Amino acid sequence: MLSAESLNMGLMLAESGLLDAAMTELMSHPQLLVLTERSPAIKRAVKKQLHRWRGQTKRKLVQQGLSASLKQEIQYYELATEKTARTFEKEIDTLLSQLKSVSSFYPQAEKLAAHQAQHADPMFQSYFCNKWHAHLKAEIQKNQSDSVEAQKQKLLEDLYRRISTYQQMDGVDQSGDISKVGRLWDMAASSLSQQDVTLLKRFIAFLEKNPELQAIAEQLGRMANQVNLSGPSQQPTETLKTKPERQVDVPDDITGICQSDRVDRLLPNEAVLLADPALEVVFYKQLVDKQLLNYQFSGKAYRRKKVETQAPSQSKPEKKKGPFIIAVDASGSMSGFPEQCAKALAYVLMRIAATEHRDCYVMLFSTDHISYELTGERGLQEAMSFLSYRFHGGTDMTPVIDKAINLMESDRYQNADLVVVSDFIAPKQSDAMINKVEALKANHNRFHAVSLSKYGNPSLMAMFDHCWRYQPSLGGRLLSQWWPGKSFTTQK
Repeated sequence: MLSAESLNMGLMLAESGLLDAAMTELMSHPQLLVLTERSPAIKRAVKKQLHRWRGQTKRKLVQQGLSASLKQEIQYYELATEKTARTFEKEIDTLLSQLKSVSSFYPQAEKLAAHQAQHADPMFQSYFCNKWHAHLKAEIQKNQSDSVEAQKQKLLEDLYRRISTYQQMDGVDQSGDISKVGRLWDMAASSLSQQDVTLLKRFIAFLEKNPELQAIAEQLGRMANQVNLSGPSQQPTETLKTKPERQVDVPDDITGICQSDRVDRLLPNEAVLLADPALEVVFYKQLVDKQLLNYQFSGKAYRRKKVETQAPSQSKPEKKKGPFIIAVDASGSMSGFPEQCAKALAYVLMRIAATEHRDCYVMLFSTDHISYELTGERGLQEAMSFLSYRFHGGTDMTPVIDKAINLMESDRYQNADLVVVSDFIAPKQSDAMINKVEALKANHNRFHAVSLSKYGNPSLMAMFDHCWRYQPSLGGRLLSQWWPGKSFTTQK
């Protein structure tokens, strides 16, 4: 007779099989196969999402548990298995009345009871409970299968939405490399409307006419690799060490008998074969086959052996690249061409951050302060909101610098880059703030300024590590419509 414990074990195995089968089916969908074959990076991203889905679905199966009627039926089953055969048969009518309201097993149970009444079987309880156990297992597996199927359909919808969005992004921005997908797959959870695609195309065209903005963004991306960390890093290296090892070639102790061709370690009874000419052939055959009985020796000997150890490296240790924090001046003085430059630069930095698995946050500062997280699950939706925002109001840089400093003082923002994009027509920051900035610079954080006006305050910009001035003349901007890619004034 099967117990409730065996039922639970069967359910665990069934659950595992259901999820494994669902994973295999998901990976074999044609669109996924085509996309993952094009890019190993996308394949890794899809597999990571599928394994995350497997864990989440398994937890849901455990948490949702069983229906009230199924729980009640399992209790009846447990009570039935604990009864004696005589008591079980005596109380079968009571059990049938209980099953009638909670279980689809009732018709089969009624037939089994009727058959027992006509043809008594001493193994009736065991046979009845085995049939009941099979029914319970099938019911729970069906519930689990339905739940997994529903979760699988939701996942497929999400995957196809990501595929569609990613292909739209890849079609809009031809500068991307599909082999370096990074977080773009995660960001593709949001769908793009036709209006969003038109907006992106407009900024891509703007970047093609102003390639210096792309160059500035690429320089900013590389600076996280130029961190000068103190102290040598440790890396594995091989060295020769002398250490004792137990070897069979060292005749210290006799540890047993073995088969070999060593005549110097021969057992005396093997040499007896040489005394008889008829057995001499047997001796030489065993010698050739290495089957002569020998004493087995063992002992310690010192041997030089290569051992892997940790030794100081002469190269600089690598440090994980931190997030981008992009503070954009959204005041009225930035409207027009500077606004387009600021948005285009932030978009390029978002692409670089997504490719390099870095977080990217945009903070708009003017009369109001608005923050966008561009590399999260809603990254594309946040990016579209940012690109659609109209600049207005006055300039108040102090609160946004304060917020950036607070972020960079946390562990999550180590080796981070703060990029302030503004016309810098504002007063110098306080000495207290400048001291905080200098302390963060010493902790491998970097402060950058991109000035979009020739009237920027030099004393304000002096607090930054690197400053770029980008203000092509009106004539140059008109020429760029006819000669895209022509280089204009960009100062670093």
